[in-house]
Amino acid sequence: MRHYTLRQLDTFLEIARTGSVSRAAESLHVTQPAVSMQLKQLEEALGISLVEAYGRSIRLTAAGRDVQEFAQAAVTQLRQLDESVADLRGMRRGKIDLGVVSTAKYFVPMLLVQFRKQFPDIEIALQIHNRENMLRLMQRNELDLLIMGHVPDTKVCSSTVFATNPLGIVSAPNHPLSRRRKAPLAILDGADFVVREVGSGTRDAMERLFAEHAVTPKIVMEMPSNESIKQAVMAGMGLTFLSLRTVRHELAAGHLALLDIVGLPLVRHWHVTHLRSKRHAPAALMLKEFLIAQGGPLINAWA
Repeated sequence: MRHYTLRQLDTFLEIARTGSVSRAAESLHVTQPAVSMQLKQLEEALGISLVEAYGRSIRLTAAGRDVQEFAQAAVTQLRQLDESVADLRGMRRGKIDLGVVSTAKYFVPMLLVQFRKQFPDIEIALQIHNRENMLRLMQRNELDLLIMGHVPDTKVCSSTVFATNPLGIVSAPNHPLSRRRKAPLAILDGADFVVREVGSGTRDAMERLFAEHAVTPKIVMEMPSNESIKQAVMAGMGLTFLSLRTVRHELAAGHLALLDIVGLPLVRHWHVTHLRSKRHAPAALMLKEFLIAQGGPLINAWA
């Protein structure tokens, strides 16, 4: 028989997320002693230490990491129970933990505005990271849905296409290659490139494309932000490979130029992804159905 409470699990998960008792207290809107007491009571109930000092902060013990995984799954299941009961009672409400790879942040807010016009009582908690970090969160069952480009090659995940994702090479308007027409991809061999960080889906797509055509660019700078990359390219640092969904304003204003390269843009797709074993609450299912039915046309009109 368990002797711990849902409140203790919620508090522990917030400590694990923030890495700090004080930050957990701030997030939960309670005092630090209250958070420390909840943690102590949970450790006493389980008979194990869940955290340990690490410099000025704390980190999870090995046992704490195991408990975090089970606690997250338990809290998620209980939330889904609440939402399923609410749906049975005719109440269209609930909460969705949505993950978005950083390139998709240019259009996802617009999609969520349209979704909430139809379902205003559904709360959405949004997390934005690169592909590698988002997959890690999904594997820990911390996300209901994940919007991403290149999906993992695994039987663990289920993915459905809902929109196109064209990718191309862009430059400053005065770059010499911006005046070339129908240029071969080989012309990019040895060219200066500003690129996304390793772990990014955009970086992965670029490397696969260049490897297929034996093109080796000169990487002059690596950045984790599309916005920083665009500024660097506009300043003349080099070329870049980006989703064209992220540069529509700059292309339209003439601040960036799309290179005319044979075989480009490379058309990939946006997917709504989740763990195959995930049992979705009604709110998450409604968002998934909305993306599949309406996401593509809305994005095409927006970007």
